Amino acid sequence: MAQNNKPTYAEAIAELESIVARIQDDSCEIETIKELTARAMTLLKYCKEKLFETDESLKKLLDELDEGK
Repeated sequence: MAQNNKPTYAEAIAELESIVARIQDDSCEIETIKELTARAMTLLKYCKEKLFETDESLKKLLDELDEGK
């Protein structure tokens, strides 16, 4: 896991994939599904933030490149 106990984007995606597999398992208890769904929501928000940050950084870099023409 990355610094500050926050996963990397790849780690978060891997955990989300694991959660989906567990929820799809017929033996998954309803209480477990509730907990897994809550964790998945947290991970999805984190991934969305990381994607937004990356998008903004790339836009800045491309703007700087365009200004340098």
